[in-house]
Amino acid sequence: MRLDDRYVPYLQMAGLYHLARLNDRWFRLDEALVSAFVERWRPETHTFHMPFGECTITLQDVAYQLGLPVDGRYVSGCLSEFQIYIQGGRPAWVWFQELLGVIPPPSQVQKYAVNCSWFQETFGECLEGADEETVRRYARAYIMMLLGTQLFADKSGNRIHIRWLLYVARLEEMGTYSWGSAALAWLYRCMC
Repeated sequence: MRLDDRYVPYLQMAGLYHLARLNDRWFRLDEALVSAFVERWRPETHTFHMPFGECTITLQDVAYQLGLPVDGRYVSGCLSEFQIYIQGGRPAWVWFQELLGVIPPPSQVQKYAVNCSWFQETFGECLEGADEETVRRYARAYIMMLLGTQLFADKSGNRIHIRWLLYVARLEEMGTYSWGSAALAWLYRCMC
């Protein structure tokens, strides 16, 4: 999805603007480099064994390189009974429609994750002259894509879990969370 200038205030509020700019301009996957690091990863020490010694990814690295906040409230999401309860007893998909204005067709959903292709087709470009509520919905979708594909991707790499609704519902509060800590914890979880 293209970074629209109208999303910038929401991304700044969420503490994710720097990451969005990196994603929009500089992130290119170097598969050979990733493979080399995977081969050198040692889960027992949480380090990469390189020819020059051991190295690891620290919270300072995440904060500096990705520009994510590392102080603040913890990012968490209990998924028990997720399908029937989320925020005030509303079913998750009802809340999805309230926040994003549309529900994906069943063919685009796997359990509680929506295909990225649906997000891109539905929210790929916000029309010029859109009202503020529409821009806000598109910004929420953009942030969900950013979280689900850049920071907290699943193994498929092409689905966005709806657990992020809890955070995008209150864009004004997103900047109070420690996204850097959560991203580092997720990275270690995926690597071990």
